[in-house]
Amino acid sequence: MFGFGILSGLIFLPLVGAAFILSLRGESEAVLRNTRWAALLTTVATFLLSLYAWSLFDTSSAAFQLVEQKAWLGSGIIYKLGVDGMSMPFVLLTTFLMPICILASWESITTRVKEYMIAFLVLETLMIGVFCALDLVLFYLFFEGGLIPMFLIIGVWGGKNRIYASFKFFLYTLLGSLLMLLAIMAMYGVAGTTDIEVLLKTTFSSTMQKWLWLAFFASFAVKMPMWPVHTWLPDAHVEAPTAGSVILAGILLKMGGYGFIRFSLPMFPEASAYFAPLVWTLSVIAIIYTSLVAMVQEDMKKLIAYSSVAHMGFVTMGLFAMNPQGVQGAIFQMISHGLVSGALFLCVGVVYDRLHTREISAYGGLVKNMPMYAVVFMLFTMANVGLPGTSGFVGEFLTLAGAFRSNTWVALFATSGVILSAAYALFLYRRVIFGVLEKPALMKMPDLNARELTCLVPLFVLTIYYGVRPGPILDACAPAVDLLIKNYQTALAAAKTAAVALH
Repeated sequence: MFGFGILSGLIFLPLVGAAFILSLRGESEAVLRNTRWAALLTTVATFLLSLYAWSLFDTSSAAFQLVEQKAWLGSGIIYKLGVDGMSMPFVLLTTFLMPICILASWESITTRVKEYMIAFLVLETLMIGVFCALDLVLFYLFFEGGLIPMFLIIGVWGGKNRIYASFKFFLYTLLGSLLMLLAIMAMYGVAGTTDIEVLLKTTFSSTMQKWLWLAFFASFAVKMPMWPVHTWLPDAHVEAPTAGSVILAGILLKMGGYGFIRFSLPMFPEASAYFAPLVWTLSVIAIIYTSLVAMVQEDMKKLIAYSSVAHMGFVTMGLFAMNPQGVQGAIFQMISHGLVSGALFLCVGVVYDRLHTREISAYGGLVKNMPMYAVVFMLFTMANVGLPGTSGFVGEFLTLAGAFRSNTWVALFATSGVILSAAYALFLYRRVIFGVLEKPALMKMPDLNARELTCLVPLFVLTIYYGVRPGPILDACAPAVDLLIKNYQTALAAAKTAAVALH
């Protein structure tokens, strides 16, 4: 890889495809066709390269692997990449979803096609970089850089209120991340480096941990998003094109949860234990409140968007339970949600492309002339509810089991969210799929075509596969999770001993 490793290849390969598309001249049909194929082949090649990286990955090790390091800005700021069991699954999820997003945009995007494909390829580079970065400054650049292409995807190719939604998305996430930048500067002042491996072994004072934790929390809570800073998400989802919604729900929301795993919990253990009740409270409110809000939505995308906020509540609840079931369940829930929510937005896109409306009341009786669509939509609806045998069940069950071990009341209230999710998901499915097929426009709607099946079938298969056999994901992250919890408990015990001695 010209002196770089496989992770650098993963990160920069999409930029090669973007550069090729940029070199194409004209707006003829042949050029647009070549643009689409170039984007698809680039994302497929990136996915295959990620599978090769996975083949080199040792799932029995908790250490960072495939590490590469080069001098960069000097003074302790380096170009350093690496993955462990808590980041490699997200790299694979990113590279897996990107070709599906390109295929989903094949016919629906007809204006500024080259710019659209370039934006997606640049976004892929930045998302993979987030999960591979082992330097705080490098992480911050990738983390914040992802705002720009997503801002353009919503603002240029979105719906009628796209400008409002894109600016709201940008300002919410940027404001929180500015506080994280101040925290990174403070950490650099103490440790003299932004190397994440060094910072994981650096002990910050109890007071400083709390301030740093709050600064990182401001960024990650908005990104997930947690209640009450979630209001940008429904607007962004409603206005974004279908592929934009898929990548927003599938990957971008997961960056917040990944940030908690990589920084907040291991670097600020005392503060994490101190603020855990706050996180549990916000998580339970998110699970119950946004589920109730989802039940009264009339727009399919907005309903699924509020559902995403509720499911991310299970993630934060499991993470801050800080036991193996909770943390592993949170990681699995994020992977599962990336597959299921992405598929649900694709299902909405299928009918939107035919009828050009997302109003639930405009549909009904689709099972009569779209039986394949009804089956696919049913599976992903059941997975969203958490039906046993689907990947959604495993994540929710483990996070609830982890929460139950830490706080029974949190688990009890959160379980009500499972009941509410069944209510709004089945409400949506019944009104769209069942009933009398009486609207003339619906009678002419064709079933899934080959391109749509190519997008949905891989997600269909993985949702069932990981529901029946979750081992590949859980086994991959288990060593890293065990090390995280061990270091967390050791740090808390040392802090308690120091406090007793000082007293």
